[in-house]
Amino acid sequence: MNSVVVFCGSSEGTHEQYANDAFALGEKFAKNDIQLVYGGAKIGIMGKVASGVLAHGGKAIGVIPEFLMKKEVFHPNLTELIITKDMHERKLKMHELSDGILMLPGGYGTLEEFFEMLTWAQLGLHQYPIGVLNTNNFYSELLNMLQHMVNQGFVKQLNFDMILVDESIDGLLSKMNNYKPIPVPKWLTKEQI
Repeated sequence: MNSVVVFCGSSEGTHEQYANDAFALGEKFAKNDIQLVYGGAKIGIMGKVASGVLAHGGKAIGVIPEFLMKKEVFHPNLTELIITKDMHERKLKMHELSDGILMLPGGYGTLEEFFEMLTWAQLGLHQYPIGVLNTNNFYSELLNMLQHMVNQGFVKQLNFDMILVDESIDGLLSKMNNYKPIPVPKWLTKEQI
């Protein structure tokens, strides 16, 4: 992986480990020459991951829609800041600039971005590794819900298996670097069309 899009919160959360892991992930990116692509803000753990990259000489590209320029307070020291007209264009640009997807703790926006990229993988629109850093077991209940969706027949196990999960940065990056894309089965047979 040369460039990874990171989806994460514009808040720091209630546990200091969220911010610490975000900064450490940025440092790890810089030291491994992985370019960060993210939402462009200087606040929350979004800001922490970018600051971790920049403090260690790495590259950080922010992608932010016009209407969020003031709300999310863009990071002033980025390698590059790309301003888009809306959220959809933002996600497309992030996708174009990356070859890996990683989710840190966050809220609704983080989940929305992550699930859109996961859906694109399910549809065969990309084959990037998709990682979840499960800091402090933040996503354990969500992952249990996703497994429940598999058990109830709404998600295929192979699509659930696309999600790479680890509680450590090194463990997750290792899984992402060693990821072998899962073949996407056809949605419909000829008889069903």
